[in-house]
Amino acid sequence: MDDKDKQIIKILKEDSRAGYNNIGSEIGLSEGAVRKRIKTLIDEGTIKKFTVKLGVAEGAQAITLLTTNPAYPTLEVSKKIRDIPHVETIYEVTGEYDIVAVITGMNVVEVNECIEKIRRVEGIMKTNTMIVLHNW
Repeated sequence: MDDKDKQIIKILKEDSRAGYNNIGSEIGLSEGAVRKRIKTLIDEGTIKKFTVKLGVAEGAQAITLLTTNPAYPTLEVSKKIRDIPHVETIYEVTGEYDIVAVITGMNVVEVNECIEKIRRVEGIMKTNTMIVLHNW
């Protein structure tokens, strides 16, 4: 990945709907070159998905910190959580907690239902959830 790819990724993080022409004119590449680079980034797994991120006023978001039972492989627990509806992102982390799950829903009820499903996943010992009040 070179500097142009990094610039493309930065633009797409800000606006995943940015057009190839707009990206190209911003970073000095043709529309075709941008299209080819994005396809390569997707094929290589660097870009995994394009998402819609709701503002707090339009939905609800939570960050849930999870402690797993050491008898269960963290990767396996993460995979089970990833498949639960409304789980947007999973991070395996070091420190007091093993997994961080970012949850989004249309309202707090959906977010809470998701958290309850996560708590029932085999291997989860403890959860600590924070509702996001504002994102920048």
